Amino acid sequence: MVPTYRRPELLDRCLAALAAQTLPADEIEVIVVHDGPSEAARAMAEGWRARWRRDDGPRLTFLSPPHRGPAAARNAGWRAAAADIVAFTDDDTVPDRAWLERALIAFSDDVDAAWGRIVVPLGGDPTDYELDAARLSRAEFATANCFCRKRALERVGGFDERFEIAWREDSDLFFRLLASGVRVIHVPDAVVVHPVRPAPWGVSLGQQRKVQFDALLFKKHRALYRERIRERARWDYYAIVAALAGTAGALAAGATAAALTAAGLWGALTAWFCAARLRRTTKRWSHVVEMVVTSALIPPLAVFWRALGALRFAVVFL
Repeated sequence: MVPTYRRPELLDRCLAALAAQTLPADEIEVIVVHDGPSEAARAMAEGWRARWRRDDGPRLTFLSPPHRGPAAARNAGWRAAAADIVAFTDDDTVPDRAWLERALIAFSDDVDAAWGRIVVPLGGDPTDYELDAARLSRAEFATANCFCRKRALERVGGFDERFEIAWREDSDLFFRLLASGVRVIHVPDAVVVHPVRPAPWGVSLGQQRKVQFDALLFKKHRALYRERIRERARWDYYAIVAALAGTAGALAAGATAAALTAAGLWGALTAWFCAARLRRTTKRWSHVVEMVVTSALIPPLAVFWRALGALRFAVVFL
């Protein structure tokens, strides 16, 4: 199944890749779920459905439930599926031609879920955003490339719809599957390519909003979160924010020397953070300027969203 939201050109590319699968077309049902009403998406799906009917292609089901986020869209999709095994990918991926066939071969009777390999192509001079996006290639059980039997999804209740954006809802499902005792395997031969989408200047600032859902994942799976997601808190962020707060407090109190000391510490820590982000990325001047500006803003934003997540989901989360 493919969830999508206002990205018709990417959805079209993904459906073209699904049309080229080596698995016989009569064994494939493609379920497209647009997260909210969209006549453009419906028209595109109808176009593919008509083409596949004419050419003996896969069956296509199009759903457009109310806009509630990707977790809810995926739940609508797998519940509508007729097959026993549901394959999940995203509208911005390009599944390999043998993606479905190789995954299904791996599903013995005692396997209830699996994840494949995600390839994120990068050039030789990546940006910080591109390098961060490439971490998806190392993810376990990402919804860009995973498979579940319906009985396993029913057992755990599917995706938790409190994960309102595309962040950590797949890890939560993975952890609940593990806790339920089902067998989950890795199928590296089942490949999808995940090209990095273009992003606006300063994209990393908006991405900090995702951190609030780390709090929910931590609340539900503390041990697995520390083991598989993040072993310890970002103390560098807290140190940078503390130095910034110390500078402001000292200035308010008229303690110039203390303010200069705190400001110097803030500058040194921020420079270290910026240098770490630049280490393996392009040194084009526009990118360097972006790194300098965003490195000053990310720590307070991240701490804010982390604190908001802790309050929202009622959990002590550092």
